[in-house]
Amino acid sequence: MLLTPLLRRVSPQIFEQFSNQVLLYVVLCLLGALIFFALSMSILTRCMKAAAVIEQHWEKMPNRQIVWTSLGLLCGLAIAALFTQLILSAGASLLTLSFSALTYIFLGYLGLQIGNHRYHSGKHLPSLRRRKRHTDGDESLLETVLSEVSEDGDEGEDELSAGEESVPCKVLDTSVIIDGRILDVLKTGFLEGKIVVPSFVLAELRHIADSGDSLRRARGRRGLDVLNRMQKELKAPVTVMEKDYPDIEEVDVKLLRLCRENGGTVVTNDYNLNKVAGVTGIRVLNINDLANAVKPMLMAGEELRVQIVREGKEPGQGVAYLDDGTMIVVENGRRHVGEQVAVVVTTVLQTSAGRMIFSKLKSEAEGAAEAAAKRAM
Repeated sequence: MLLTPLLRRVSPQIFEQFSNQVLLYVVLCLLGALIFFALSMSILTRCMKAAAVIEQHWEKMPNRQIVWTSLGLLCGLAIAALFTQLILSAGASLLTLSFSALTYIFLGYLGLQIGNHRYHSGKHLPSLRRRKRHTDGDESLLETVLSEVSEDGDEGEDELSAGEESVPCKVLDTSVIIDGRILDVLKTGFLEGKIVVPSFVLAELRHIADSGDSLRRARGRRGLDVLNRMQKELKAPVTVMEKDYPDIEEVDVKLLRLCRENGGTVVTNDYNLNKVAGVTGIRVLNINDLANAVKPMLMAGEELRVQIVREGKEPGQGVAYLDDGTMIVVENGRRHVGEQVAVVVTTVLQTSAGRMIFSKLKSEAEGAAEAAAKRAM
């Protein structure tokens, strides 16, 4: 349609007959359709990328900023509508329509920027209520605090939401889900940020749950039950990230690559994965390290009363366990298997795989101490 006046001037004979005009319109429509069809994939790809960037930026914006920018945009469009009415009163033409479109774009963008600037300039201004000196003796301190909290509540929510965006997401691996303790840790609220389970970890859990080995099948089903309880019992639901790396076979390598690309933190109790992630510079949270950190501290020389349950690997050794599962190796405790004995702690070894305590019988420790005292005399 826009090319018709130009073609009419270049070749007037084309428009002498009605059939020629129809044929020209059909040819131009087909030509335009072919051009835009060839460019459609590139246009759609760019539009989808732009929409994704806008959506990510929109999600990070606090609520008050969204309100201010929306108000500025609406005011700019309203002013543009008034201007375009004056422009179009001169008559509808290509020039006036183009100028009207540019007016909408310019004033809408200007209003959006003004609203955004208004938000940033006003959110740090101290409120009049906070500056006011409460000199009235009848007003209680509780009322003063409540008034300030209610006034600054929206701003606090905005700052809190902005702070949550800076917390890296926690990516769970297969071993920590099957272990099950992560559910109790998440309930306590010690882990901040979004909890993410990659789709390939979920696929590995399903594969383990369908295994022919009864032990592996039970472990896989336990992991799926833990995930189900996470979705039901946690305040913030677990997010399943639909992302995979077909060129990589090992799940641990996929997990590390995902965390490196998205700035996430691996949550695991796999000792080997912990070491590999530490070498590659990816932050790791090991559930075993957390469990060891909250266990009661034992030092050399402390006395315990334990029950020796089995023989140790070395000759004469006995093995006992604390209530939290910590293994205690008792020197010369083999002959006391099945008995409760008093022991004295000699050495405590702490590793990511757990904690091991070495001890000796209290009677032997006292005898050694007496012998050492006699030698000193």
